[in-house]
Amino acid sequence: MSGTIQDTSVEAIRTWLVGRIAFYLQRSAEEIDADAPLVEIGLDSVYAMTLSGDVEERFDLEVEPTMAWDHPTVNALAGYLHGLLGSRG
Repeated sequence: MSGTIQDTSVEAIRTWLVGRIAFYLQRSAEEIDADAPLVEIGLDSVYAMTLSGDVEERFDLEVEPTMAWDHPTVNALAGYLHGLLGSRG
């Protein structure tokens, strides 16, 4: 079973990340500011680890569990993942 997606544009990755984070925090996607530090919008270490696992499954990538702290906003994380996806192949 492949969890990868076809559209790996920064916009598609950002939309997916916002959706996952909104789900974790039980908020609407509109409430997630893509430029706000993840820790300030409520993403704790448990959710950050869960997000790492979701990213690995969705994009078929191996990422460090600290990726949410190394790339602390949705926009930074989307750019990082886009770079990883673009570098393989």
